[in-house]
Amino acid sequence: MEKATFAMGCFWSPDKLFSETEGVKNVVVGYTICKQDGKVTYEQVCSGKTGCAESVQIEFDPAAISYDELLDVFWKNHDPTTSDRQGPDVGSQYRSAIIYHSDEQKKIALVSKEKWQKKFDSPIVTEIVSASEFHKAEEYHQKYLMKK
Repeated sequence: MEKATFAMGCFWSPDKLFSETEGVKNVVVGYTICKQDGKVTYEQVCSGKTGCAESVQIEFDPAAISYDELLDVFWKNHDPTTSDRQGPDVGSQYRSAIIYHSDEQKKIALVSKEKWQKKFDSPIVTEIVSASEFHKAEEYHQKYLMKK
């Protein structure tokens, strides 16, 4: 099993999307690339003061789906050309980011970004950053759309 982490706006839709993706074994929603250490809450993240991005952390089977294929799901399912927003959600917690867990993932992400840039008229603003502490979101956020 390998790990992948993506921020692509509100984490509810990516949670459902990746949970339904073949080869993905587990999805957890939470907050990462924060400016502060220690536990953070949804309310703190929404204040914009933590610097955290809502994100999904995925465990996947690389024999069933490649990291590059997960990146294709990422690019296809949000607008990576908008800064600090996705649809009606506005704020730095809704920014687009690929959080890599290895040098290999970083290389693949950079090549993928270059490939996908050709499909957009505006520049991609997606951050590609090294993994930092991942804070699991409150339980009521986990599988939120599947529970409704």
